[in-house]
Amino acid sequence: MWIGSSRDDLCSMSDEIRDEIGFGLFYAQQGLRPPSCKVLRGFGGSSVIEIIADDSEGTYRAVYTVRFAHAVYVLHVFQKKSKRGIETPKKEIDLITRRLRAAEQHYRENEDAFRKIQTP
Repeated sequence: MWIGSSRDDLCSMSDEIRDEIGFGLFYAQQGLRPPSCKVLRGFGGSSVIEIIADDSEGTYRAVYTVRFAHAVYVLHVFQKKSKRGIETPKKEIDLITRRLRAAEQHYRENEDAFRKIQTP
């Protein structure tokens, strides 16, 4: 599931970045951890993960959550432009936090439908 503008943001990136992030998200949907990912700290545990992709234009991140049993939610896709090393900028963290709340609400409202899709 895509939250906010995350899908459009990914589609606006280069083919190379779209492919790398898309492969990582496919991995996540299979219940696996993509090779180029790490846990995003500050979200209580290891359920919020970021895929890291690089090209000649810079570094890109796709943040998703596996907090829910029957769905993977993509919360945010952005180009990292931090001036302070590897730290994710506060405005990006705030957006991820808001979108995680939206994903939680969406999942609660649709959990039965997700469960039916998963059951053969």
